[in-house]
Amino acid sequence: MANRPIFRSTNTTNELFKETNIDFKFFNGFSVSQKLKSIQSLHSEVKKKGCSKILEVSTKSDNKLGWSLSAFNLMVDFDIDKKITLECAFQGSKVFENGSQYDELYFVESIKAKKDTRLRNSGNIIGFNYNGTFWENEPTTAFYDYLYIKTLYANYRDIITELSKYDTFTDIEFNPKRSINCQARTCAILVSLLQLNLLDDAMTSKENFIKIVYKKKPVQLDFGF
Repeated sequence: MANRPIFRSTNTTNELFKETNIDFKFFNGFSVSQKLKSIQSLHSEVKKKGCSKILEVSTKSDNKLGWSLSAFNLMVDFDIDKKITLECAFQGSKVFENGSQYDELYFVESIKAKKDTRLRNSGNIIGFNYNGTFWENEPTTAFYDYLYIKTLYANYRDIITELSKYDTFTDIEFNPKRSINCQARTCAILVSLLQLNLLDDAMTSKENFIKIVYKKKPVQLDFGF
């Protein structure tokens, strides 16, 4: 058995996602077939709780939409005439306590950027520097959430429309014991912003995004299960 968080969109401005942990049968192994079994097992348990509009958001998703929403696949505008993957944009923007920033990671493969050993051997992350804007570590997921949502808002309006048909999101690759940012959580936030007609306002500036999205720190809830 394993335990993973799932994320749901909401209809309240004070809390843009709800999170709960679900126990399910996990299938060991790195093959796609094993990952799919684990996803199906997780979704089966979620459906027992009354959720039906569920989307796996990762490269292991068997849903084309979920696959395309992976940070490894989304393309971010960079400079005037370049695009890089969202994963590379995130990893290359990390600024460490010794002043290091490995912005050459912008232009490598997503998996290489994520697994670059320097990211784990350079001390604490003090913030993020991307396109001349510095993002502090608080709120903890602000830069990732903004980068992800801004990317969809600017380049993938058709995907946003499809995404809005779902209200529950999972990421089989996300383990909260090892990482903080989760693309499934960010998708739940995006859908909530869209449903509440706050997406346009949130995208006008860094300051507005933080004000609208993080006015209240979400807590784990069972959302009626």
